Amino acid sequence: MSEPRKPARERASTSAGRRVEKTGEVQLIEDSAGRLAISVPIRIKQRGRRKLVTLPSGETVAPKRPWDDAPTPMQLALARGHRWLAMLETSEAGSLREIADKEGVDNSYVSRMINLTCMAPDIVAAILDDTLPDHVTLFDLAVDPPRLWEEQRRLLNS
Repeated sequence: MSEPRKPARERASTSAGRRVEKTGEVQLIEDSAGRLAISVPIRIKQRGRRKLVTLPSGETVAPKRPWDDAPTPMQLALARGHRWLAMLETSEAGSLREIADKEGVDNSYVSRMINLTCMAPDIVAAILDDTLPDHVTLFDLAVDPPRLWEEQRRLLNS
């Protein structure tokens, strides 16, 4: 009769019948069967529903997830603004209110998103590259933005 299989946590913590001690250094361990195991000290922190790996240096390593490449809310807002501006320019819609009714949003929201289409090219590039300073919000850019590009840049640097 075979012995019941140990839980993964117990299997990972023992090698050839002895406990593997985590000393903060990377260890290469060989068991009696000649198999190698590498022990890397890490700490796994729970962040909501996801786990975050922290290395001994304090650096955090987040796994690459498919949805990490999804557009940011700022990028989506810029895209909406351009799409809605194109609807006005091609006469697909006659007014902001008509776009708002088609999209099921408030016409002031449509107006704010269209404001993003008048941003300085370097600000648009920063939105697309997701390199805007952390303190800049969609509200800062979309609500009554300065008309001159230099003033827009000053707004970002303040």
